[in-house]
Amino acid sequence: MTNKSVTRRGVLKSGAVAGTGLALPTIFTASSAAAFTNEPTGGSVTLGFNVPQTGPYAEEGNDELLAQQLAVEHLNGEGDGGCLNTFTSKALKGNGILGKKVEFVTGDTQTKSDAARASAKSMIEKDGAIMINGGSSSGVAVAVQGLCQEAGVIFMAGLTHANDTTGKDKKANGFRHFFNAYMSGAALAPVLAAEMGKERRAYHLTADYNWGWTQEESIVASTEALGWETVNTVKTPLASTDFSSYIAPVLNSGADVLVLNHYGGNMVNSLTNAIQFGLLDKVANGKDFKIVVPLYSELMAAGAGENIKGVLGSMNWNWQLQDEGTKAFVKSFGEKYGKPPSNSAQTCYAQVLLYADAVERAGTFNPCGVVEALEDFEFDGLGNGPTWYRGADHQCFKDVLVVRGNENPTNAYDTLEIVEITPRAQVEYDPEHPMFAGGSLGECNPGA
Repeated sequence: MTNKSVTRRGVLKSGAVAGTGLALPTIFTASSAAAFTNEPTGGSVTLGFNVPQTGPYAEEGNDELLAQQLAVEHLNGEGDGGCLNTFTSKALKGNGILGKKVEFVTGDTQTKSDAARASAKSMIEKDGAIMINGGSSSGVAVAVQGLCQEAGVIFMAGLTHANDTTGKDKKANGFRHFFNAYMSGAALAPVLAAEMGKERRAYHLTADYNWGWTQEESIVASTEALGWETVNTVKTPLASTDFSSYIAPVLNSGADVLVLNHYGGNMVNSLTNAIQFGLLDKVANGKDFKIVVPLYSELMAAGAGENIKGVLGSMNWNWQLQDEGTKAFVKSFGEKYGKPPSNSAQTCYAQVLLYADAVERAGTFNPCGVVEALEDFEFDGLGNGPTWYRGADHQCFKDVLVVRGNENPTNAYDTLEIVEITPRAQVEYDPEHPMFAGGSLGECNPGA
């Protein structure tokens, strides 16, 4: 395995910083002889892994990078092959992609849209990356997806949960494997009603960017449809580390549920502050006070420690699932890194394999051939059960997990328990649903 980032890492990081806050050119050049942007001509092909290596989502990003490196090893025939052995598509043979050895470069998104665009641009223009994968912020995903559309390369989104990514900001060159905020609401609301009742009053704290906005909108809509009342919705800056001033007003708001539309380090800090204020020890409106974290990850749960016990949320995937794809990936990742993978890691691993498989099935690296191969593709064996990539908006549909902070963990990684596996049919929606309307998928752009 060759990792070009060893020599280019400093350039990519400094380039990303330099680009922050600047208007970035959106004109990409390619050889007039090339049929498409960064058409591979030698014995290798370069993928770009763009993840938050610094900032509030850095822990998620570092786990994504481990999974991306593992995917490259498996594509090149190294290791035990992981999900190449369980994937229902049998196009991948462990001899690279179309016989070309897979190499990669990395960038640091910093969880900032401008920095993420700058690092992706550097990987495309300087390193010849033909596909960009990664990210742990929907603001970043939307920005990089737009850049890849302009550049004529494929964007395989990493962790992005906002409805906008495959809603108003969808692009023909972009695909999302992760679930979205609407799906969280559709899966969570029935469980919340069953466990907490239909007469609840909710107070929302929401990360102030496109993911938080659509997460709040989705949870408000799904819970109000079941009878809950929304007392207040308050936006919090993404850069916040102390949420005490936002938690204090909850105590006298008349709410009996706090919904934390926060992720990563933000959720760890806001949940910790809520526990410090003793919210879970309170009784409001004659009911025990509850906290809900709509979007969970194993890394967040570990960071929050004892504070997540009993707290409900949703997930895209969990390492404790028993399907063959999950077991194969968990085995490979665990043996290499000594720990179970997070759901963000699984998403990026699956996206790298899905891209490679689409190239093999299409018989070309041309992004338009890849788009055609991925649209309305149905598959299994990558860890999420039967899965469908809808052609209309490039959103992936699969079962969604409702989880709870484990009351009695048996080890350091036993932080979450699966409460319910919500069937795919329950979280599906029309492409023109109001939460996803607007924008246009447009046409595939091959670039050159």
